[in-house]
Amino acid sequence: MRVVALAGALPQLSALMVATMPRHLNMQGLRLETMKELEPFAEDMISKHLLDPEEAWQPSDFLPDPRSEGFLEEVAEMREIAKGIPDDVLCVLVGDMITEEALPTYTTLLNSFEGADDPTGASPAPWAKWSRQWTSEENRHGDCLNTYLYLTGRVDMRAIEKTIMRLLGSGFNPKSQGDPYRGFIYTSFQERATKISHGNVGKLAKQAGDSRLTRICAQIAGDEARHEKAYQAFVTEMIDMDRNGVLTTYAAMMKDTIVMPAESMTDGSNPNLFSDFSKVANDLGVYTAEHYSDVIRYLNRLWQIEDMGELSSEAAEAQDFVMRLPDRFDKLAARAAKKTQGLARAPQQWSWLSNRMV
Repeated sequence: MRVVALAGALPQLSALMVATMPRHLNMQGLRLETMKELEPFAEDMISKHLLDPEEAWQPSDFLPDPRSEGFLEEVAEMREIAKGIPDDVLCVLVGDMITEEALPTYTTLLNSFEGADDPTGASPAPWAKWSRQWTSEENRHGDCLNTYLYLTGRVDMRAIEKTIMRLLGSGFNPKSQGDPYRGFIYTSFQERATKISHGNVGKLAKQAGDSRLTRICAQIAGDEARHEKAYQAFVTEMIDMDRNGVLTTYAAMMKDTIVMPAESMTDGSNPNLFSDFSKVANDLGVYTAEHYSDVIRYLNRLWQIEDMGELSSEAAEAQDFVMRLPDRFDKLAARAAKKTQGLARAPQQWSWLSNRMV
């Protein structure tokens, strides 16, 4: 009788435990439950958005083949064409390559998301397989750009390599706090941002007459486009399961602004290297404040933030905040542009470019 009575009381006891549980623990439980329920979806997305290594492009597809009798002639032609790339474009290309080469940090980040990690390093769980196969695709980006830059002879590879080493050693904190909601909102934003950046560098390479670099950048941007669709789809599914939790998390992240992956880069002499790199990218139109606000506007539209109903009071405030945010950033960007109108960026030496002035 006592066992039967206790069994009948279990649902009420469970509800009481949830009601009296500290809020952050309750929220954590919801997130873990959501990620568990999304495992079949993650498995499906692997086949839909990630590539079979047998069919995927590889860096060697875009670079001179060292087995070829004409290898040295092809490299010589490549070096001649690369002379036409302006130093400011080259500077942004190097910064993008260094960002891609910090891949070990990003893989570590993915494995910090509770409920979406790879606890053994070879787990057969869907989220773990997604993380490893995403990493394998991203790894080609840095390899391809690194080898391209090496062969052009236009840059100081040792200075670049030291920057990569320092960036990896410094680490990276996107303020995801191990939270899968924060993590996948971040990757949804960042994959789109890198797609924009690589795509725009490719356009500048085309203007400079370098068709090889144009193809490389377009291929990398295409990868980022596939990846952003997957991460954005993950968040869409999370919204279906826990719209209040996802929406308040989204707003909290946007209040802090999105931290760029290579924010801590330094070449050992310039502590403001990332800021200076960003200014060059902004001047070239590769990635600007307007792009930042456009990404938020795009995500708001994609996730149908404005049309969400039946929200908690906190989530309703978050909804209002993120819907107003793109216009707010546009106004701030316009104000900043007005202040600097007519003021040229001061040229400076770049260790990456053998101390040439840009």
